Amino acid sequence: MKKATRTFLILFLWFQCLVILPPTKAYGQCAMCRATVENNISKGKKIGSGLNAGIVYLASVPYVLLTTLGILWYRNAKKKRKYKKNA
Repeated sequence: MKKATRTFLILFLWFQCLVILPPTKAYGQCAMCRATVENNISKGKKIGSGLNAGIVYLASVPYVLLTTLGILWYRNAKKKRKYKKNA
């Protein structure tokens, strides 16, 4: 393996471990937002019940994009290697 490919693979796997193995409890909002949501939920309102899910969704988008970019880069590099072998 080339050094750049190996480095990319190590970084990619490290980032994936951060996404796949998150802490058991992660609260992604500030104290004021959390207090407002807890207050609304305790009063029986449904507003803010999906706040944590929304934050996780927004945080996952860059990882999905980077993974897609990495796959496309890998496929392109693989095609170039195959073309150089045949030439």
